[in-house]
Amino acid sequence: MDRVPNLTRADAVAAVRNPLAFIAARWTPTPRTVRRAALSALVMSVIIVVTGGAVRLTGSGLGCPTWPKCTDDSLTATSAMGFHGYIEFGNRMLTYVLCAAVGWAIIAARSEKPYRRGLTRLGWAQFWIVMSNAILGGIVVLVGLNPYTVAAHFVATSALIAVATVMWQRTREGDGAPRPLVGKPVQQLVWFLVAATVLLILVGTVVTGAGPHAGDSSEVERMPLDWENVTKLHAVLAWIVVSLTFALWFILKAVDAPKGPLHRTRDLFLILLAQGVIGYVQYFTDLPELLVGLHMLGSALVWIAVLRVVLALRERPDVVVADLPAQSYDATSASIAGPR
Repeated sequence: MDRVPNLTRADAVAAVRNPLAFIAARWTPTPRTVRRAALSALVMSVIIVVTGGAVRLTGSGLGCPTWPKCTDDSLTATSAMGFHGYIEFGNRMLTYVLCAAVGWAIIAARSEKPYRRGLTRLGWAQFWIVMSNAILGGIVVLVGLNPYTVAAHFVATSALIAVATVMWQRTREGDGAPRPLVGKPVQQLVWFLVAATVLLILVGTVVTGAGPHAGDSSEVERMPLDWENVTKLHAVLAWIVVSLTFALWFILKAVDAPKGPLHRTRDLFLILLAQGVIGYVQYFTDLPELLVGLHMLGSALVWIAVLRVVLALRERPDVVVADLPAQSYDATSASIAGPR
């Protein structure tokens, strides 16, 4: 049998010690691949919102009554647990798919040449949010779907969507200093829009916590608030966001702003209108589960659209600073292998 070359042994050691650097030294993804990897993480973060909503709307929140196992005696759902057990366990399994998508985004970002430290950090930020939110999801089950923990679970997912959106946008830009495309008054208006949207999302979680869809058929604690009054406040905030969006579009049109901010604002306005229609229809039809699920999807899309407006207000030149020279890994490998 042929003797294994020292290089192969060194590569094995290097792969164990720093697998990301090992892959990066041997693979250079195209910019299109990096963009697709970042987009896959964003898409999965939206899908997990929708499937999480399906768990609640089908009353399957305690389909797996414990965590991290599904039951005290089984890691997975059993036939005795029925439909609700499979729904809840299926949503848990999708977390692994989300982790895979985020991992793929991290690997692609780390392997891009030249190395972009900021892009890789955005990938790792998503990873830690996913891990933290998975633990929070377990706590939600262990405390019997306490509405405050459910709200925190959704807010954490919104944070994940925000980071994923920024990473996706950054894959389409360089690493030069950002240059504003609009004046400071317009930027301030957009930040008012962001603040109103954040408040809209937060109040939306309160609507959920006080509303009739508790997430399980058993007696589940609800927020001690008048659901209809909170819903009306939510609607008022939605109209504020719509008004700010329309004002922003009008101002951008008046000052002959670049097409990027103008188009992103138009997209946001259209999404808001669709979301508003769904919201009013579901309210006047006693909250059918399908429409509530579509409204949750719309919430994620509104948040992404708002962030895209913010990111469209500046441009970054296609200049990438190499934080880590391509030769650094070769030098590391050589030092591990030793003299030949």
